[in-house]
Amino acid sequence: MSWIDWLIVILPIVFVVWIAFFSKRYVKGVVDYLAAGRVAGRYVISVGDLMAGLSVITLVANAEQYYQTGFGVAFWANLTAPVGIVLALTGFCTYRWRETKCLSKGQFIELRYGSKSFRFITAFVSTMAEMVTNAIGPAIATNFFIYFLGLPHKVMICGINLPCYAIIVVMCLTLATLIIWPGGRVSLLVTDSIQGLMSYPIFVVIIGFVLLKFSWNVDLAPILLDRVEGESFLNPYDISKLRDFNVFALVVSLVSSVMNRASWIGNDTTNSGRTPHEQKMAGILGSFRNGFSLIMMILIGIITVVFMNSPEFAFNKDRFGVTNNEMRKILSERVAGEAITDPEVRSKVIETVRAIPDKAHDTHDHNILLSQDNNLDTRYLNIVRNELGDTPEGRHSFQQFRSLYNQMMMPTMMGKILPIGVMGLFCVLMVMLLVSTDDSRIFNAAGCIIQDMVLPFLKKPLSPKTHMVLLRWCTVGVSLFFLVVALFFSQMDYINMFTTIMCAFWLGGAGPIMVFGLYTRFGNLTGAWCALIFGSGTSLLGLIFQRNWALYIYPFLADQGWVDSLDNFLRTVSDPFNPWIQWQMDAVKFPINSYEIFFISMMLAIGSYIIGSFLTYKPYNLDRLLHRGEYSDGHVVERQQWTLRNVFAKLLSITPDYTRCDKIIAWSMFTFSFIYQFGLAFVAVVIWNAISPWSNEWWSNYFYITSLIIPAIVGVISTVWFSIGGTVDIVRLFKDLAVRTIDTSDNGQVFQEIVDDDTDDKK
Repeated sequence: MSWIDWLIVILPIVFVVWIAFFSKRYVKGVVDYLAAGRVAGRYVISVGDLMAGLSVITLVANAEQYYQTGFGVAFWANLTAPVGIVLALTGFCTYRWRETKCLSKGQFIELRYGSKSFRFITAFVSTMAEMVTNAIGPAIATNFFIYFLGLPHKVMICGINLPCYAIIVVMCLTLATLIIWPGGRVSLLVTDSIQGLMSYPIFVVIIGFVLLKFSWNVDLAPILLDRVEGESFLNPYDISKLRDFNVFALVVSLVSSVMNRASWIGNDTTNSGRTPHEQKMAGILGSFRNGFSLIMMILIGIITVVFMNSPEFAFNKDRFGVTNNEMRKILSERVAGEAITDPEVRSKVIETVRAIPDKAHDTHDHNILLSQDNNLDTRYLNIVRNELGDTPEGRHSFQQFRSLYNQMMMPTMMGKILPIGVMGLFCVLMVMLLVSTDDSRIFNAAGCIIQDMVLPFLKKPLSPKTHMVLLRWCTVGVSLFFLVVALFFSQMDYINMFTTIMCAFWLGGAGPIMVFGLYTRFGNLTGAWCALIFGSGTSLLGLIFQRNWALYIYPFLADQGWVDSLDNFLRTVSDPFNPWIQWQMDAVKFPINSYEIFFISMMLAIGSYIIGSFLTYKPYNLDRLLHRGEYSDGHVVERQQWTLRNVFAKLLSITPDYTRCDKIIAWSMFTFSFIYQFGLAFVAVVIWNAISPWSNEWWSNYFYITSLIIPAIVGVISTVWFSIGGTVDIVRLFKDLAVRTIDTSDNGQVFQEIVDDDTDDKK
């Protein structure tokens, strides 16, 4: 990068760190440090959550996924749009959670199920799953910067040959810790919101560059159409042969979005809203907060497909100064330098890759179409696998090579095609996405450890000062854990697959524990234990099989002569669900993918929770947990009767708390999600295709309009809207924190609450 690019990167990051330390003066107690004093507004929460959720790993994972599926599967994702907006409009889980006034999910679990030991176990399981999953974020991001900036794998410092990877990981985690240390949740909310506001114009610049350099009809559509039958990148009715990221994966995501709505709740911004209603409105606004970020991620994924496969870029350097043939060789050499440890084998692989003749794919020859098994990358991957050999160690190394090859394709390409200025903007955007995600996840994990694994076992309440010191040093400890995991992490699968199975260690059993705990009276400790054992246990078993399949498990099965019989069994079991589920033995990869394992674990958890709870049935007093009825603290929401005049308002969960502006927001979300996204862009299209199927060209135009034009218009509106709202909310947050009265009962003692005896139904 040029000095201009480095200046673009450094100045905003210095400003963000300064803001983090500036916010320290507004932290007066533990509730400020953990929940921003519970005075945050909807926009600062919503914009902050955008940056906390949008990360480098998300961008890399989406590019990796789009390289495998294009737009084909994305059409069916419209099914999830109404579900998401219903969950947001009704405040499903988030409203009741805010009513409990709990400051961690562990505190809720102890109050709901009456067991301190179960609180500790669930906190341990969820924290380990969260920490290991999130710890790969710095690992993926570090690799992103190494490949994007063209940095060497090792660098000489003071005569010592140090790995560049380790240096960057340490720098990233140090920066995240610096932002957390001064003000905790206050620092995070403010810095994440400011980074979000700075990111919006960068999204616009990146999108503008892509649209200027790539034409939809000339560059993008021809490559997306050039796929074999059953693996279309544009026609959603022609995707039956796509594996891993298919319609079944969308079904699993849909089920999980409902069942795990409350599974991560409590150790994030869900405690920070001024009121339950404000927290609910922040969730509703989350449907629009993405602005241009979603378009940017889609476009980057699609141009990766186009650049790497278009004949226009096979030999011609005029547009970007590099060809896709050169890009594959550069990428293969760099990945080999990282994934293959044996110097002789690595040198031989690199030499062989360099000798591969350049090739261009003819998009006009319809007899030779691209597929997942036969494409322009296949030659490179096959040669590497042959050179590594068919041994357990060779298969293991090939897994790492293939995963890194798919993941680092996008950053390698972006580092070569972006001009001066735009490269700096893209780099600073990636740094902000990295920091805003890592600091939030480090802080969430540290809060869970202290609140749910340490404080419940202390005999005396901590002073607020000691409490915050403990939280700060735990943050440092979590950062060190992230460092260790990142340094020794080896990627074996697609990123989305790995994060799915790793999160499933908690999410597999968490759904019924949290959702049924908030909404049912029959759920009890026995059912909760059953859900955790059967749900999370199944996910853990699947994770173990995936991580050890190529190196240990498959060789053992082959030695025992069980491969053929197991292959027949798996094919027979999965045959009724073909083509969406296809199980067959593979020497490199475990035959059951992460989404399938996750779905099995969720179903087992739900069934075991219900059975276990009814076998030991004892009704629970939800009113006391939710501070309703005789346990109310004075704030009572009026319950309106159903009438013809308010039927639609009731369906949208519009309550007397709603102002006129709130009602406009709710109706806008409903109109966009139900009438446009679900009604016009999905149901109407499905009906039309049932009567008269569209051609591929029609699907091309459809995705051009629905994935670029309409989102761009919405993006302009949301960018202006959230920029103004976020700025106002940041100022108001500082003002409210500065003038609010400190309630000592809201500090150390509140976290020491111990559940009363279940037989005591009084206040």
